[in-house]
Amino acid sequence: MENIYVGLDIGTTKVCAIVASLSENNEINILGIGKSKSEGLTRGVITHIEKTITSINAAIHEAEQQSGTKIQSVVAGIAGDHVQSFQSRGVVAVSGPEQEITQADVNRLIEDTKKVALPSDRKIIHVIPQEFIVDGQDGVYDPVGMSGVRMEANVHIITGLVSAAQNILKCVQRAGVAVSDIVLEPIASSDAVLEKEEKEVGVALLDIGGGTTDLAVFEDRTIRHTAVIGIAGKKVTDDVRRGLGILTDQAEQLKIMHGHAYVSSIVDNEPIAIPGIGGRPPLNIDKQLLCQIIQPRMEEILEIAAMEIKRSGYQKHLSAGAVLTGGGSLIKGTAELARDVLGMPVKIGIPQGFRGGFVREIENPMYATGVGLVLHAIKNRQNPNVQEITKDKMDRKFGTIFNRMKHWFDEL
Repeated sequence: MENIYVGLDIGTTKVCAIVASLSENNEINILGIGKSKSEGLTRGVITHIEKTITSINAAIHEAEQQSGTKIQSVVAGIAGDHVQSFQSRGVVAVSGPEQEITQADVNRLIEDTKKVALPSDRKIIHVIPQEFIVDGQDGVYDPVGMSGVRMEANVHIITGLVSAAQNILKCVQRAGVAVSDIVLEPIASSDAVLEKEEKEVGVALLDIGGGTTDLAVFEDRTIRHTAVIGIAGKKVTDDVRRGLGILTDQAEQLKIMHGHAYVSSIVDNEPIAIPGIGGRPPLNIDKQLLCQIIQPRMEEILEIAAMEIKRSGYQKHLSAGAVLTGGGSLIKGTAELARDVLGMPVKIGIPQGFRGGFVREIENPMYATGVGLVLHAIKNRQNPNVQEITKDKMDRKFGTIFNRMKHWFDEL
């Protein structure tokens, strides 16, 4: 029986389940996509349990119908402006008889970097090694097999609210599905849309979703900085709704069909008729007026992202510029506006590299996170050791958030 992998993107505006399988020659086939409207989240965080469960149920049911498979477990994404990151450092003595560094030494070192004082409501989601230093020699990326007596590491630690992760687990489990892992959404999106070469020379990924805009900065194949900004596409829709005095659904449609984020990208400034509310006459506007509402908010999102990139200290290292993805990047003129605001080359990132099934359907920036979660599931499961490791050992060796969570809260 072929292995089935499922990514579940629980977003502010949509819940999306993507089902994939891996063929014997390691080709990924997309078997099904389930999508439902999300109503239980605010800025990437679950604020209404029942509504979220209903949305997850609908997305999973559609994905099961399309793929003809029963979904048992998923890899879920986590976002929200509660996500924070910082740098940490650890040091251990190499314990082996011949002073050869083993994977066990690296694991001990990673555990040492986690010894940071955190408030009781926050927990570590990911620890991403930046570089290892063996006997004072820096710039080491894989120390296993090297000789040395002292090993240090600089790591990037990402933390989130326990309650936010707890609510994701609760909702997915109450929808009748297990959670095998929880992954930070910008990390997932980066797996789906970034090339290895881009990660090596330096690139900033900007995933503009419905409730949050996620940023990940890469250089030398490693994540150097992450941030989650609590302003995204939903705020743009709200601006259109307020500015024109129309319904939210009308504002969303208007944004998708006729919206522009950059005045210079408008070719023909044709008039748009909006049906009146409650028997009122229709409203006539043009694309330029709509753009004057959308552009300031998109500029704000990009300016905050530019400040975060500057804060990361890697602004001068991003030779590949920025890659935009997520549903918010679909507004016409967004790439041109980003080029201006960020002052670097910009392209739109589309999930690619799949062989069969619903390949055309997922080649859309709004599926970047869902596809990335599937890729994360495949990457972590492909290691043959993973299946043979007990839960306890897996906690120590791989430190997946799901296994760590069992210690976070006793009731699960």
